[in-house]
Amino acid sequence: VQLVESGGGLVQPGGSLRLSCAASGFTFSSYVMSWYRQAPGKERELVATITSAGGTTNYADSIKGRFTISRDDAKNTVYLQMNSLKPEDTAVYYCNARRLLYHYWGQGTQVTVSS
Repeated sequence: VQLVESGGGLVQPGGSLRLSCAASGFTFSSYVMSWYRQAPGKERELVATITSAGGTTNYADSIKGRFTISRDDAKNTVYLQMNSLKPEDTAVYYCNARRLLYHYWGQGTQVTVSS
């Protein structure tokens, strides 16, 4: 099983980034996919979730209206489009796959929002 995140980097406040998470080794379409983030000195927090078949999305209040989660089951990939980025969005962003008792994590990708 592998989850490989990409797309992080340094961006100025107000800018945009698109994170990708490429999955392999499991039946991607059957899993709920989520993005979490962890800032220095803080606990990991749930950012966004999308159900299998992409029927339902949920977002943390702190990013609602700015971030969009989506998935492409044909490519086994989940995305996080991040717009209007703020310095407080700085964190390591992790991809998560969940189904029943199974949880898989990626290695994370750093997002830094700074001028």
